[in-house]
Amino acid sequence: MKYFVTLTLLLMLVKAEAQSSGLAVADSLYTIGNYSKAINEYSKVGGLSAALQIARSYNAVGNYEKAITQYQYVVEEDVKNQLAQFELGKLLLKVNRFEEAKSVFANLSNLNTTNPEFQFYLGEVNRHLDATDASLKQYKKAIELDSMHLRSLFQLAKHYTIKQDRDNALKYILQGLDYYENDVSLINLHALVLFNDFQFEKAIPLFERVLELGEDKNYVYDKLAFSYNKNWEFQKAKEAYKILLKRDDTNSQTYFDLAGVYQKESKLDSAKIYINKAMAVQKPIFANGYNQLAYIAREQKDLEKAFKLFERAHREDTSDALIYYNIATTYDQFGTDLQKKLGYYENFLKDYPNEHPYYYETAKKRISELKEEIHFTKD
Repeated sequence: MKYFVTLTLLLMLVKAEAQSSGLAVADSLYTIGNYSKAINEYSKVGGLSAALQIARSYNAVGNYEKAITQYQYVVEEDVKNQLAQFELGKLLLKVNRFEEAKSVFANLSNLNTTNPEFQFYLGEVNRHLDATDASLKQYKKAIELDSMHLRSLFQLAKHYTIKQDRDNALKYILQGLDYYENDVSLINLHALVLFNDFQFEKAIPLFERVLELGEDKNYVYDKLAFSYNKNWEFQKAKEAYKILLKRDDTNSQTYFDLAGVYQKESKLDSAKIYINKAMAVQKPIFANGYNQLAYIAREQKDLEKAFKLFERAHREDTSDALIYYNIATTYDQFGTDLQKKLGYYENFLKDYPNEHPYYYETAKKRISELKEEIHFTKD
């Protein structure tokens, strides 16, 4: 009997040593990224630790379905294994299996109520499920557990920036920047909040900082150029727009925006050049081009030319009420036919009844005046 027990213990020891050796081999293969061979070695070893590593190996090579199956096996065998559940939840989120991911992270949040990451990822799942209120609640819980949880702060700041809730957006942006002043995502949101609030002078150094930190994106140059223009920094605005045109010389809107800077500087010939370029590179956008050329002609006191250009713009885009309003007001300035003037204003009220109150009231007032003039002319 004593011999049998001793033999059993020896066999167990040999098996444990073999497993340990096999696990070491598999781990070394996994560490250097030889995942397929690592899977084979882990399969020989067996056990939950090996199964978890097999799941990780499948995840690493992109075989997500097999990885999920392995993770689910580990979780079913060890229901309190938070690490396996966490990795499973993140993978389910990655492959857009949101309801399953939600179940995993909800369970994790119950298992461990003090981990902000679990709250954050539950917020992420709810965000993808369009459960906005629930996602905001989870992000706020994450911040309650860790006041400097940057990803939760960013998601909250982003949400309130999109909603143009300035105060709440700034609350979370500044909280995050107080912890990490060079977080480019939060600096970008800060710039956008100020931009949306028409605080262009304050937005400029933030957009410039975003570029310094390597976020060399077209939309940053576009916002920065617009801000320079609004802040009367015309040379910087032109330089930013020209950078955009070097990257994409087929974007008609950039030409139009650059023309607007020249127009603001009263460099009307240059403005016309860029308007014509805009119309040349993207011919369907004639209405905007004709409209801007009309404004320039009106600035140059050539009202008849402006009138004809406004008419051409209207033919390209009959939905724009302001273009037609400009037809009426421009003809009113140089035209001599009172009935024709009256007709333009009456057509404006008839075709665009729900436009800006100022234009509507001005047109009504001018109709009344013209009717009175026509009446006295007949007399």
